Amino acid sequence: MQFRSLAIIEPILKAIEEEGYHTPTPIQAEAIPLILDGNDLLGCAQTGTGKTAAFAIPVLQLLDSEKSNEKKRKIRSLIVTPTRELAIQIGESFKAYGRHTGLTSTVIFGGVNQNPQTASLQKGIDILIATPGRLLDLMNQGHLHLRNIELFVLDEADRMLDMGFIHDIRKILSELPKKKQSLFFSATMPPEITRLAASILHNPVEVSVTPVSSTVEIINQQIFFVDKGNKNNLLVHLLKNQDIKTALVFTRTKHGADKVVKYLLKHNITAAAIHGNKAQNARQRALTNFKEQTMRVLVATDIAARGIDVDELEYVINFDMSNIAETYVHRIGRTGRAGAKGTAISFCDAEEKEYLRDVEKLIAKKIPVVESHPFPLIDHNPVKTPKQQGRGNSGHPGPKPPAKSASKRWSSNPRKAR
Repeated sequence: MQFRSLAIIEPILKAIEEEGYHTPTPIQAEAIPLILDGNDLLGCAQTGTGKTAAFAIPVLQLLDSEKSNEKKRKIRSLIVTPTRELAIQIGESFKAYGRHTGLTSTVIFGGVNQNPQTASLQKGIDILIATPGRLLDLMNQGHLHLRNIELFVLDEADRMLDMGFIHDIRKILSELPKKKQSLFFSATMPPEITRLAASILHNPVEVSVTPVSSTVEIINQQIFFVDKGNKNNLLVHLLKNQDIKTALVFTRTKHGADKVVKYLLKHNITAAAIHGNKAQNARQRALTNFKEQTMRVLVATDIAARGIDVDELEYVINFDMSNIAETYVHRIGRTGRAGAKGTAISFCDAEEKEYLRDVEKLIAKKIPVVESHPFPLIDHNPVKTPKQQGRGNSGHPGPKPPAKSASKRWSSNPRKAR
C-alpha cells in the first residue's frame, strides 16, 4: 500500500513524498481513512509507530477542505500533548506535512516567555499544539478560547495521567464545543484512561498496533549485572567503544541524570541531561546537539524523554532499570526504527532484579546476560532500609503489575515517520 491509495489530497501528498515517505505504517493505513470519514478514534499506539502522521495528515486534509474566508483565522484544531519536546515535534510534523496547504499552526508550552506565543495567537492560526498547563494559563488570561474547535486530539494520554494532568485535561474538555471530532491516543489503556476516553469520544472506532508487551525484534537487548556503585564505571567502559557514536541513557531520577552527566564530563565524554528541572532552551539545545551528533550522550528521565525522536539512534542504555515494566519497552523503542540496527543495554543491580523479572514476564522472553565485563555484580543481597522496602531508588512505588494492553490488530515493524 502507498500513501497515494489513501485518498490524500495532492498538496499533502506532495509534502509527504518530499519528506521521503511513500508507504504508510499500519496505524497510518488504518487510521487515516477512518479519520477522513469523520469518525472519532481511539488509538493504542506507542511512540515510533508513526501515530503523529496518522492524525496530522487527516487533520490537515479536513481543515483544508473547509478553509475560512475570514481575515483572522480561528483555532479550528487543538492537539494536546504532555511534554514540551513532543509538542515541538508534533508542531514540526504539522508544518512539514501542511507546507503546501496554506494552513497555519503554532506550538505553546510552559517554561519560556509567553510573549512570542501570544503574538502568534494574536495573528490567528488554524491549528494549536499545546501542553495542558500553558494552554489553561493563556486561556485564563484571555489570549485564546476553544469555541471554534472542530478537531481535537489528545496524544499520550497515559503519560498525561502519570504527570498529574488529568484535572487540567478535564478543564480543557469542559471548554470545548460538544460538536467536534475527537482523536484519542495512548500507549497503554489502564482503567483510568479507558474512562477518560469514554468521556471524550462518541461511538469511536478503535485502532491498535504494536502492543506495549511486544518489543521490536530487531533490537539487540543485553543485561549487565553490576553493583550500583559501579554503574558509572561500567558506562564509561562501554563508551570507550568508538562504534557507539551516540547513546541515549535513561535514569529514574533528575538528580541521577545530573550525576551521570557530571561523571561523563569528568571523563571527557560530551554529555547533557534533559529533565523537568532544566530550562526549556537548555533542553532544546541538548536535544539539538544530540541529534546533530555534536554531543555523544543524552541522559534523560522517562517523563522528559517521551517525545524524543532521533533518526538512526543505535544505542539506548538503561542506567537504571525502570520500576515499571512497560516503561522499559518505551525506552528501548527509541532505537531499532525503520529497520535500522538497535542495541538496548540495561544495567541491573541486585535490588533491580525484581524489575528485570517483571520486564521479562511482560515481553515473554529472557534478555541475554553479558557475563564478561570488568565490573561484575559482587553484592547479590544488599540490605534494604525500611524506606527502600517496596520502592525503587527514586522513592517511587515498586513494580506495578503491567496494565492490560489493547488487543493486537496489526503486527508492525515501525518506521521512523512521526
